[in-house]
Amino acid sequence: MFGFFESEQNKKVRSHIQNLASLARVDGHIDEREMNFLVTVGKKNGLSANDVRGVVANASQGTLTIPDNDSERFDQIFDLVDMMLADGVVDDNEMDFCIDMAGKLGFRKAIVGVLVRKISIGVRDGLPREQIKEESQAFLNFPASAQPSHGQGL
Repeated sequence: MFGFFESEQNKKVRSHIQNLASLARVDGHIDEREMNFLVTVGKKNGLSANDVRGVVANASQGTLTIPDNDSERFDQIFDLVDMMLADGVVDDNEMDFCIDMAGKLGFRKAIVGVLVRKISIGVRDGLPREQIKEESQAFLNFPASAQPSHGQGL
């Protein structure tokens, strides 16, 4: 019954946490660094650590909620790639999951692999999120204002 009254933003945040948890489990487990990353993302978006742990425990039961605009889609794939890198080991299955999720989030199939690798390199090199996002905007050809495009142009 609680889900009926849940705000649309809260559903998006929970879906994003579920996606991240699914990625974290690709290698068979969620380690402490990955869980800390999940909690950090949850807190940044208004969830308590206990809420995040509850979402993670039920991650296989969730459905994907697609963000309304390109900027939010980029932020979600950025967090997925950041999660992939959280344990210091990039497994091929994790990379494939990120590429698959980028496609599901509405990015053009032709560029998802390049996008995931571009974000990976930027994170690895310690570049700030906004710089990576700005550099990716020209590549992705979406405007800085990130008005809703419902997947068009990506």
